[in-house]
Amino acid sequence: MTRRIGLPGPVRGWVRRVRKVATVGGGGTPSDKYSTRDTARPEGGRRTAPGTAPAAIRQWPLVAVIGGTLVGLLVTLGNFRVGLLIVGGSLVAGALLRAWVPEVGMLAVRSRTTDIVTYGVFGATIVLLTLMAQPRPWLEVPFLNDVLRFSAG
Repeated sequence: MTRRIGLPGPVRGWVRRVRKVATVGGGGTPSDKYSTRDTARPEGGRRTAPGTAPAAIRQWPLVAVIGGTLVGLLVTLGNFRVGLLIVGGSLVAGALLRAWVPEVGMLAVRSRTTDIVTYGVFGATIVLLTLMAQPRPWLEVPFLNDVLRFSAG
């Protein structure tokens, strides 16, 4: 028979106090306080097709946005302005999909509002900066030219 060696009295008391403080309501195990019981899916984060369908079909909104972005990046190799307009348009399309399609699968990352604002602002910013890119910008904003002239010299 093996003999179990216990902790000295003061250490045992300290361990009990630490365990009691670390647990929720003084009961359970110390890890109960920090364990995640449930994580809610983002609103609209369910599949867009049945589970028996191929992954690309189940996640078609995400595949569409990523596919558009990849096409834009490939076009950028030939004509940077057109390619970046496609990339920005893909992100804006992602915002529109997130706004109007009820179930978008993995395109739903955060809340619906946060996703729409994030995709929309990033897409619109890419489009705006692409239209203003030098040389020979397609869009000139006089206010921004004045700010640049003021800051540069």
